[in-house]
Amino acid sequence: MSQAAEGPKIVTAAILVIGDEILSGRTKDKNIGYIAEYCTAIGIDVREVRVVPDLEEEIVTAVRALSARYDHVFSTGGIGPTHDDITADSMAKAFGVSIDHDPRAVAILTEHYGAASLNEARLRMARIPAGAALIDNPVSKAPGFTIGNVHVMAGVPVIMQAMLDAVTATIPTGTKMLSATVPASMGEGRIAAGLGAIQQDFPDVSIGSYPKMLDVGFATDIVLRSRDADRLAVAVRAVEELIASLLVTPR
Repeated sequence: MSQAAEGPKIVTAAILVIGDEILSGRTKDKNIGYIAEYCTAIGIDVREVRVVPDLEEEIVTAVRALSARYDHVFSTGGIGPTHDDITADSMAKAFGVSIDHDPRAVAILTEHYGAASLNEARLRMARIPAGAALIDNPVSKAPGFTIGNVHVMAGVPVIMQAMLDAVTATIPTGTKMLSATVPASMGEGRIAAGLGAIQQDFPDVSIGSYPKMLDVGFATDIVLRSRDADRLAVAVRAVEELIASLLVTPR
């Protein structure tokens, strides 16, 4: 059967951010928005984001829940060389496998640092759960890894971004979500009823309203999203007609 007959292919994902520093506010996360936008562009729907501390029990619980619910889980943080980098061990526990120094990872780090400089701390970054595939790290060489449907990446944004490029080159994606924005020079209160009616007419199109404050007063951006370009276009026209009708009626 053709893809057209089957309908759009939907691939889902969750983002799991690991780190006490994120929850304390000391480090401002820069990865969630990047991953979400990146996934949207390639046809993966991010459905959930969780932030957990550097606690094995919390990581294991989150990994098991998210990996069971979504097609992919993108994890960031906790795979460095220090004692509090416990993500790799937690992933091994979550999947019920052993963990040890992976010869492939050891070889990568040996080539990068040199055997004489490959100390115990750096070797921690070569500990990979059994059966995991390595994720290339062209920036600082210490690899991430994929175990099951969980892609474990560094927390440093520039390294995470390089790893994400490597991961998404190898995984299946779905039909891209299309979007259109219709600006309205009025507050949500004037358009709410009409938008609700349009949403009922277009249950297959996601319609959201996002208020903002301009120098001249309130305005609203109406964002419509659908995988069907034709349905999206018709819904956009309906919203544009609603706004036009409200502009010529009393407030």
